[in-house]
Amino acid sequence: MPRFKSPHLLVAESGADRAGHGLRRTMGLFQLICFGIGAIVGTGIFVGLSDSVAQAGPAVVVSFVLAAITCVFTALSFAELGGAIPVSGSSYSFAYAGLGESTAFLVGWCLLLEYGISISAVAVGWSQYVNELLHSLTGLQLPHAVSAGPGDGGIVNLPAVIVIAMAAVLLVRGVRESARATAAMAAVKLVILVAFCAIGFSAFKDGNLVPFSPAGLGGIGAGTTAAFFSYIGFDAITTAGEEAKNPRRDIPVAILVCMGVVTLLYCAVALAATGAIGGDQVAGRPAALSYVVNQVTGSTIGGGVIAFGAVVAIASVVLAVMYGQTRILMSMSRDGLIPRVFEKVSPKTATPVAGTLIVALVFALPAAFASLDAVMNLCTIGTLAIMAVVNVVVIALRRREPTLARTFRVPLYPVVPLLGVGFCLYLMYETGWTTWVQFAVFLAMGLLVYVGYGRRNSTLARAAAVTPDATDAVLQEA
Repeated sequence: MPRFKSPHLLVAESGADRAGHGLRRTMGLFQLICFGIGAIVGTGIFVGLSDSVAQAGPAVVVSFVLAAITCVFTALSFAELGGAIPVSGSSYSFAYAGLGESTAFLVGWCLLLEYGISISAVAVGWSQYVNELLHSLTGLQLPHAVSAGPGDGGIVNLPAVIVIAMAAVLLVRGVRESARATAAMAAVKLVILVAFCAIGFSAFKDGNLVPFSPAGLGGIGAGTTAAFFSYIGFDAITTAGEEAKNPRRDIPVAILVCMGVVTLLYCAVALAATGAIGGDQVAGRPAALSYVVNQVTGSTIGGGVIAFGAVVAIASVVLAVMYGQTRILMSMSRDGLIPRVFEKVSPKTATPVAGTLIVALVFALPAAFASLDAVMNLCTIGTLAIMAVVNVVVIALRRREPTLARTFRVPLYPVVPLLGVGFCLYLMYETGWTTWVQFAVFLAMGLLVYVGYGRRNSTLARAAAVTPDATDAVLQEA
């Protein structure tokens, strides 16, 4: 029989609605919006744009819109659940309430891809722009052997390790400090991208958009899958449920504002880049935005400014995504599904210091030795699977918990969450069969971990061992 936790029990156990809990409520609506933008805007647009253009050509704008539609459907579901269940566990906790413990564990396992692996992928992208910035300032670059992993022809990617270490240090100092840094970096990246659009549109030529879709609908579909990586991270806002001042009101608003701002910005950047120099010049180009500005201005100064913005932007993504990963692991640890070390919160800094350092160490390894392409598709399919589950959870909880207080409701229910599931499945299909095989192996590993450790050590299992009806009693009491 599946083990469920009611939303009320999840909130009660997290301490989200009581004083004296280890985490502190310091984030207002503005900080949440900055945190969301900080988690989203980074490698996907600064590095991944060239891959999307390589697939779709100038029609990459359409790909960004389709990827945004996929995310908007799910963002509405996240908004409803984030306001109703304001805890740090995000989609993991939502799945626990709506679909049961085993599904929740696999969602948490997939979150290792969305958050953990994307930390590594983003750090690799940061390394590319560090080299671009150094080149524009000094004419020199880091030796390839220490700025790229073996998959990209190097030995070890030291800049990628350094940015993860810096994010970990900032996170263990406290959420208030991290939020301030994220807000500052979000402002810098928005100014830089707006400046890029101004430069790109100043050289815009209609002829550069012809042919608009050189690979047809298939290219647009493949470009949509690549563009989707640019939106990964918006759900990180829900991981701040226990550190937001008014999570039931602010989390839904922050999610919807972030999605609107980011979508408009991405479409403008894609149109400016391809309209300025043509899709064939952007496609497959490392540090593509800097290259576009250099070509338009005839100088490396503008490209250096863009590279500086990218260094700041991508660093903020590492910070925000690592924050989300540690909070999800903390929720899973509370439930006994993973070791207890991840739930320990420092009384001095009110942060999970041990969990943060472990996450930094584990995901610095693939950042040091893996290429960006090697992890991007696997990260994408894992994220899409989570998003599909979240849409299903909205439907499940509407039936299971009809009286649950919801500060936001998905409009046009159940059409919107069903469309969210459909779009997610389509983009998962577009990742290709090799990615599906890798994902299946990853899920099988997760299922083995759950059966071998999580199922026996979960708090619900221990409660049932003490009293056979304990789990039902706890759920009824909640």
